[in-house]
Amino acid sequence: MKLHVDWNKRHAEKRELSPESLAKVNELMTHVPEGKHKSALIRVLHLAQIEFGWLSIETMDYVAELLKIQPIEVYEVATFYTMFHLDPVGKHVFEVCRTGPCMLVGSDDIISHIENKLNIKVGETTEDGMFTLKTAECLGACGYGPMLQCRHKNHEFLTKDKVDELIDAYRSGQFES
Repeated sequence: MKLHVDWNKRHAEKRELSPESLAKVNELMTHVPEGKHKSALIRVLHLAQIEFGWLSIETMDYVAELLKIQPIEVYEVATFYTMFHLDPVGKHVFEVCRTGPCMLVGSDDIISHIENKLNIKVGETTEDGMFTLKTAECLGACGYGPMLQCRHKNHEFLTKDKVDELIDAYRSGQFES
């Protein structure tokens, strides 16, 4: 797992949200008190990540401009939450829970199996750009582990066979991220 973000390698061209996403931001801002634009930050970061796939420095600076806050305020939030991708990721991001309850029922074995099956390590993306493997702190399914999340879909009670089936299903387009 990467513990350090190399900010010098995280640049992309300046991007702007589509008119549809900007309309969502503007509608969202009607529900936010004047001067409290930061309270919309997580929702706007989600919109940006959905549109661009990850959050480059330029994208985060753009979000800061939109919300009339300092860029550091955006960086603080984006780097705190594992749901935000600070580097380009694959089409499907597998986030495997690695906290105590999931570890006790085999999440380490599931992570190793995914690494071997996809020939990547945690934090890496497959050569075809299809999969990225990440670990996450508690995904809120302690009684259903080991589990992984791919975008908004949880996959619970994982076994190596179930993981193989999931990889095949995502690769074939059966599940969309």
